[in-house]
Amino acid sequence: MRTMTRCTTFLGVICALIGASTASAQGCLAAHTNSGIQGCITSGTSGVDGVSANQFLRHHPTTVEVDWRSFSSFRHFSGTVENTSRQALGTFIPNHQNIYNISLDMQVTPRWSVNAFMPVLQGTRDQKYAPIQKVEIAGIGDMILGVQGWVLKPPTENGGNVAFSLGLKLPTGINNGTGTGKLANGTVEKVVADQSLQPGDGTWGFTLGSQAYKQTYFHTIGYFQGSWLFSPVNMTGVPTFRASKAEAVMSATDQYLFRAGLSRHVPHLRGLAGSFGGRMEGIPVRDAFGKSDGFRRPGYIISVEPALQYQHRRDMLSLSAPWAVQRNRRASVTDLAAGKHGDAAFADYAVILSVAHTF
Repeated sequence: MRTMTRCTTFLGVICALIGASTASAQGCLAAHTNSGIQGCITSGTSGVDGVSANQFLRHHPTTVEVDWRSFSSFRHFSGTVENTSRQALGTFIPNHQNIYNISLDMQVTPRWSVNAFMPVLQGTRDQKYAPIQKVEIAGIGDMILGVQGWVLKPPTENGGNVAFSLGLKLPTGINNGTGTGKLANGTVEKVVADQSLQPGDGTWGFTLGSQAYKQTYFHTIGYFQGSWLFSPVNMTGVPTFRASKAEAVMSATDQYLFRAGLSRHVPHLRGLAGSFGGRMEGIPVRDAFGKSDGFRRPGYIISVEPALQYQHRRDMLSLSAPWAVQRNRRASVTDLAAGKHGDAAFADYAVILSVAHTF
């Protein structure tokens, strides 16, 4: 088995989802960037058609990737307890989202690369019992421009490496998007969409991330990815139209993602690899920098994440399906001040499809 095939197993896992360094929890906690950190391909020593990975990247240093993530959230949680009464009473709020992420990665040297990410969101939210029942919205999210560097110069003799990344989040996203809302009598009008449907938050921020891999026994690769989006701005300035004065404006939130697992090529099937791991993603109660006022739905989701990846020459196709094993809607700053505990809707699973081409 060629080293390139082993390495792209890990690359396929990393391409499978959330965050140029941001998270994307399944439901009301959703951030709107899929995962697309590139780089492991540089660590191979014998690559496509016998060409070394370094030679391959010198001639083909640019990778374009398009990710699609789809999920439907409908199970409401307060803490880790599901509010099953909302299902019984019919007051649950279905929230379906399709998140597309277009990314560009340019390898400057074997160790350093620059990248750009642009998310696009399309979603619907059915607030059955509200005056405005069904809301639909679509738009561009906040772009991220970043740089990534490997600690060791590829290829490494020990079969492992660690990379660190830094990104700047630009306020390009729509944060006060109005969607098409349908009234109970069938009348259609424009309304400000719920925070979970806003494609971006329209504020400046930055990301820090790290990824690592290590070849282990039986041609298996262990992988890790961690990323945090920092939003120093307190609130976005967009009204929520909620009754509570403390929750009248949307909060600008940090987001995080951690993933780890094992990947391996499928024997006797050239170019095909499989992986299995775990992931944790979410929104903290309090941001690392600045205040955390306004309305937010903090919490996290822990999932198991099986994935498949197929590589043919310069093309790569990845498919993964993180399945939730724990969901936790934590009490926000405004919840704690008011002595209450709000809820949030989560999905059971998500489907993530990634297609990448190296030029």
